[in-house]
Amino acid sequence: MSELVSQKPRPAEPGSRRPSVGVTIGRVRVGGGAPVVVQSMTNTDTEDAASTAKQIAELARAGSELVRITVNTPAAAAAVPRIAERLAMMGVDVPLIGDFHYNGHQLLEAEPACAQALAKYRINPGNVGFGKKKDSQFSAIIEKAIQYGKPVRIGANWGSLDQSMVAALMDENAKRAEPWDAAHVAREALLRSALDSAARAEEIGLPRERIILSCKVSGVQELIAVYRDLAARCDYALHLGLTEAGMGSKGITASSAALAVLLQEGIGDTIRISLTPEPGGSRSGEVIVAQELLQTMGLRSFTPLVTACPGCGRTTSEFFQVLAKTVQEHVREQMPLWRVKYDGVENLTLAVMGCIVNGPGESKHANIGISLPGNGEAPAAPVFIDGEKAMTLRGEHIASEFIGIIDGYVERRYAVRGT
Repeated sequence: MSELVSQKPRPAEPGSRRPSVGVTIGRVRVGGGAPVVVQSMTNTDTEDAASTAKQIAELARAGSELVRITVNTPAAAAAVPRIAERLAMMGVDVPLIGDFHYNGHQLLEAEPACAQALAKYRINPGNVGFGKKKDSQFSAIIEKAIQYGKPVRIGANWGSLDQSMVAALMDENAKRAEPWDAAHVAREALLRSALDSAARAEEIGLPRERIILSCKVSGVQELIAVYRDLAARCDYALHLGLTEAGMGSKGITASSAALAVLLQEGIGDTIRISLTPEPGGSRSGEVIVAQELLQTMGLRSFTPLVTACPGCGRTTSEFFQVLAKTVQEHVREQMPLWRVKYDGVENLTLAVMGCIVNGPGESKHANIGISLPGNGEAPAAPVFIDGEKAMTLRGEHIASEFIGIIDGYVERRYAVRGT
C-alpha cells in the first residue's frame, strides 16, 4: 500500500488549483482556473425521453452543472434531441454529456442531431473498439467531435482496461531489474490508456482545450495515487470520482475521503459522487453530497448550510434536531428561487443549537443562530443575528417564527439581482 501513496501530498490553500487547460462545455467553463464543477448522471432509460428529461431537470435544479446520459442504442441516440427540446420547454439549461461505449462511432454517424445536441462526448479507451478496429473507431468519434465542435472526456476505468495493453506492460515489467508490484503496473496501464488516447486525439486534430481526462478506480488510496501521477504528467482538465462509490454512508465516506485529499492538493476540475441510490430514492442525493463536499472545504458556496450540535444528555428533547432538519430543508427548497433573486445568499450561515454550553457562542458565529433550551434551562430560545442577540422566542411556534426570521433576513441582507 505504501507504493500507492509514495508521492507526498502537496500542501495547498483552499481554492489554489493545479494549472490546467480550460475547457468550455456548453455554458460551463471547466479547468483553466474556473471553480470545480459538479456533475451527475441519470439512471433512466434514455430511450424514454420524458422520464430522462424529468430526471435531468431534477438533477439540474438540485445544482448539477453538467449531466451525463447513457447513449447506448440507436433509439437512445434518436431520443437525445427530443430530451434537449423538452428541457428547453421546461426552462432547464444544463449541458448534456453523451456516455458512449462500444458503438459510439456508429451512433454519432447515424444520428447527427444527437451529435449536435450533446455538449460533450465521453468515451472509454478500454472499450471504444477492439483489435484492429480500436484505432479506427476511436478516430471516428474524435472526428465527430471535431466536426461538431464538441469537447471529449477520455475516461479510462480499471474495470475495463485494454487487456492487450495490460499484457504488454506486464511483459515489459517482467524484464525490469526491479519489477513493479501488480498495483503499480495496473496504475501505469490506466494512466497510459488515458494519456496515449489524449495524445492520439490531438494528432487527429482535437484541440487540447477540448480534452478532459479521468482515470477511475473504486479504491480510495488507489484513486489518490493515480490522480497524483496523472496530475504530475499532464495539464489536461481532470474529472474526479470513484467509479463505484457504493450506497449510503459508505459511498459518501469513500468519495469524501478520496476527493477531499485531491481537491486540497489542487487536483480536479469536475467531480462526480457516484452513489448507489436507495431503492426508489432520489438521484439528486449525489449532487447534494458533491456540493456539500466543496462547500465544507471552502472551495465553493451553493446553499446555506446549518451548523447543529449532535446532542448529548443535556438535550434529550428532539426539538432542536427537528428544527435543524426543518431549517435545512427550507433553505434547500427556497434556493432555486433565492439563487435567481438574491445575490450572495448561498453564503448565508445558520446555526441551530441545543443548549447553553455552546449554543450562544456558535449562534454568534453564524449570520442567524438560535440556542434552544436544554434540560433544566429556562424555556426560552435566544436568537442571534450577525453576532448580536436580537430577540428571544418562546412558546409553540418557535420553528415557524425562526423560519420567518431567516426569510426576512434574506430579503433585507442580500441584493436583488438585476438591480
